[in-house]
Amino acid sequence: MTPKEKANNLFDKMHWSMPHPSTTNAETYIISKMCAIVAVDEIIKTNPYKARNYWQEVKQEIENL
Repeated sequence: MTPKEKANNLFDKMHWSMPHPSTTNAETYIISKMCAIVAVDEIIKTNPYKARNYWQEVKQEIENL
């Protein structure tokens, strides 16, 4: 999976797991991006050398969404 595909996949998982329909689309979008970035940061932190470049690229793609 390319970094861009992985970024979209993570974002979509976060976006569709938002529990409250009372939030606006903009709020859901921002929160989903933030959650996906936190998840990638945790992966990078636990595996600082293994596939680091890949996950840095995934993080950059999420930030570009």
